[in-house]
Amino acid sequence: MSLKPRAIHFGAGNIGRGFIAPLLSKSGYHVVFADVDKELIHTINKEKAYGVHILDISTDEGGKRVEEIIHVKGVLSTSDDILHELAHPKLKVITTAVGVPILDKIAPTIAKGIKARREAGGGTINIIACENAIGATAQLAEKVRLHLDAEDIAYADLHVGFANCSVDRIVPPFTPGEHDAESVLDVGVEEFFEWIVEGPSLKGAHPGALDHPINGMTLTGNLAAYNERKLFTLNAGHAITAYLGHLKGLHTVDESIAHPDVAAVVRGALHHESGAALCRKHKFDEKAHGEYIEKIIVRFENEAVKDDVVRVGRQPLRKLGRGDRLVGPARMCVEYDIPVHNLAKGIAAALLYRNDDDEQSVEMRNAINDKGIHKYVVELTGFEEGSDVHAHILQSYNELKFQAVEYCTITQLNT
Repeated sequence: MSLKPRAIHFGAGNIGRGFIAPLLSKSGYHVVFADVDKELIHTINKEKAYGVHILDISTDEGGKRVEEIIHVKGVLSTSDDILHELAHPKLKVITTAVGVPILDKIAPTIAKGIKARREAGGGTINIIACENAIGATAQLAEKVRLHLDAEDIAYADLHVGFANCSVDRIVPPFTPGEHDAESVLDVGVEEFFEWIVEGPSLKGAHPGALDHPINGMTLTGNLAAYNERKLFTLNAGHAITAYLGHLKGLHTVDESIAHPDVAAVVRGALHHESGAALCRKHKFDEKAHGEYIEKIIVRFENEAVKDDVVRVGRQPLRKLGRGDRLVGPARMCVEYDIPVHNLAKGIAAALLYRNDDDEQSVEMRNAINDKGIHKYVVELTGFEEGSDVHAHILQSYNELKFQAVEYCTITQLNT
């Protein structure tokens, strides 16, 4: 039996293969992917290795650095084999990258695994849901507990850590044939990444830390501040760039941020609005936070990543949630009496996002037509009609709507 600690990662998609699994593998873990895709699992077990292509223009040979991930294994998450893996005595960590809605579906399986570990006398494990949502692991913990009896809950309280985290790495769609990839499993990622985990929730020989540390993982006792920093900076800037770029007929994030009008709004929103509010609330060092913002903008400028604005802009209603990346920082700014001209423009651009293949875009457009933009902004954001931020959103909406019509007219004339 291998002496290496084991890790099970639910979700063998691009994020799992390109972000979480490489860090686990390079930290000495034997990585087991769990997924419902039979063909994907078969390929993993056949090839047992794949390449992670670093898509940065700053890397050697024009961004063609490839990291090889070896000795990986795959298991169907719907088969009995997953229970054997979950009960494995060397299992130390379970991670996920499946999307928050899918946590409901894997929770019963994890619960069965916890029961199997208790019956086998298994040791401590830690579970970290690496989803793009605040408190995803806590949500998973609640769902798992619904499938545990009293004895299993008592065991889990002692031997299973559920730690929330903040994850940050751009993993765009990747076509192996376009990058001279040797395997269909190969994936492309940006070089930058950040994985910040709630240290106090981890269990092990030394509480607050993993028995087998993961290189690249940062532990913190104040995850809430990092969550808001990431959501209201990276995600906010990403969304504003995509929505404004889409209105101008641009196709990728790097094309969009290269447009001076878009860059000015993004920088204004991140430096003078969300950034100012974050520094006030969480006592971030202003200079360090400014450098963090500029590092993010450099990431947006990365031509090698080619992140599609439609991918970034999908599900606009979720992104316009009151605590999410656009309205959330605007509401924080209101608390600190910080004007929100640029964030208002980002919100307006999201409201104007038109994509007939996106159900939320269609739903939003229909709601605006039925209720009128004045009332819909109140309903969606919670900003009172007549308030400064409400007025700024409406003004930006009308200005951008006119510009979008003007762009469409020019495009039609040129075709």
